[in-house]
Parts: sequence; structure tokens; C-alpha cells
Amino acid sequence: MSTAADPNTSPTRRIPWNKGQLVGQKRPLRPKDVWSIRARLEIDGRDRDLALFNLAIDSKLRASDLVSLKVEDVQIGGRARERATIIQQKTARPVQFELTDSTRKSTQAWFAHLGSGTGFLFPGGIGGGSHLSTRQYTRLVRGWVSDAGLDSPAYGTHSMRRTKAAQIYRKTGNLRAVQLLLGHRKLESTVRYLGIEVDDALSISEQIDL
Repeated sequence: MSTAADPNTSPTRRIPWNKGQLVGQKRPLRPKDVWSIRARLEIDGRDRDLALFNLAIDSKLRASDLVSLKVEDVQIGGRARERATIIQQKTARPVQFELTDSTRKSTQAWFAHLGSGTGFLFPGGIGGGSHLSTRQYTRLVRGWVSDAGLDSPAYGTHSMRRTKAAQIYRKTGNLRAVQLLLGHRKLESTVRYLGIEVDDALSISEQIDL
């Protein structure tokens, strides 16, 4: 037998998960922010974090794909690759990315710590049986941006993914290139991800004089 709710009793209200938190699209890092974080990690001798940070910027991968990278994904013949290809977990589609000189250098230094293993590039526990979790990665990103003097809540793991993509778009206006690099199925997804506004589109259009 059902019991009628007491009209004098206020219903329990669930507190939103994001109450008091800054939500929305996270900012990409500026070039000077990238240099600042990179320099600090180098000075502190944090080889794993430096390799992770550099790969995050170059690869433009989602957090889940970045932390689950295997050594063999970015290494060949004992050396860091210049280009790599992985299958994205979200879309099951391949995406390619480059490893710049600084990224290859830091990744090579991290290989020395890992030894000759072929497991996860960024192990999350003793023995390397699991990889760094996205939650652990999120905490690392917060620490990096905070140490750089940035407003930590305004940045997140998507800031790492957006940073180089935003610079490529800003310098070239080539949305198709950014789409391919981010592994998006639709160009509209890239437009939304970059937060492109009408003013941006008009600025590009103004540069074309027929």
C-alpha cells in the first residue's frame, strides 16, 4: 500500500555536482604558458610529467587516450617516433600526431626510467599493470597550471588537447587540418570545440580579396 507524501515536508533537493565550480569550455594555454610549465618541469627534473605534458600538447589526444598510451605507440627501435598513430577509444577511428624535437627528447629521457618494458607509457601503479588514471592526470594538470601562476579552475585536461589545435587554427584558419588532427568526425564538432565565433569567421574572410 503506497503512502502519500506529507505535503508539509519539503522534497529532498539534490545538490548539482558542479555547484561552486567553474564549468564550460576550458581555456587553451598560451605559448608563454607552455614554455613556463615546460621550463619548471625541466628545472625540477620531473621527467615523467615533462614527457606527459609535451605529449599532451603535441598529440592533442583526449585524456583517456593519452594516459593509456603504450610504449610501442611512441617508440620504434628504442627511439621516440617522429609520428604516431593510435585508435581513439571514443570513436574507434585512427588519429595521427607528431612528436616535436622537445617531445622526443623528453619522451626518450622517460624511456630510460621505464627500462625495456613494452607496457603502458605512463604506469599508474607498481609493476606497470595499469596506466595513470584520468583522475590522476587531471590533478597533475591542475598542479602544472597552478605552479605557472594561472587560474587553475579555468584550465583542465581539455586545455592540453585544445592548446596546439587553437594555435594552428589561429595561424592558418585551416579548420579541416584541425579536424583531422583532433580526430573529429564532423567539421561542426571542430567549430564548437574551438569556440569559433562569427567575428573569427569574418576576420578570416576579410583576409581574402578576390
